[in-house]
Amino acid sequence: MKKILLLIVLFAAGFSAASAQAVIKFDKTSHNFGTFKESQPQQVDFNFTNTGDKPLIIQQAFSSCGCTVPSFTDKPIAPGESGKVTVVFNGKNKFHGPFKKVVTVHSNATNKVVRLYLQGVNEADKK
Repeated sequence: MKKILLLIVLFAAGFSAASAQAVIKFDKTSHNFGTFKESQPQQVDFNFTNTGDKPLIIQQAFSSCGCTVPSFTDKPIAPGESGKVTVVFNGKNKFHGPFKKVVTVHSNATNKVVRLYLQGVNEADKK
């Protein structure tokens, strides 16, 4: 009987520890830069909060092309705390016209992969 009780307690403790997770919640997941000149790099911050009960660690953030460069908070984010992913789009000598880009964020959160979307219109500088 004691063995069964001990097994139940151990199982319950293991289950509750396994259910504790980090959760990443972004304020927004898309941004429209509007129309801008190619010589004016554009920047946006995607703010997030760890709404879980374990520290959140962003492991990687990458973009769909070299003209879009993400950087992110690289320290663990405690439960209830906030961080950001900053994305810079540089359209210099790139395709002119409308664009859509994706930044993919990987973390240890329950929602392990989050995609951030950017769009706008890159206009040529007048010469």
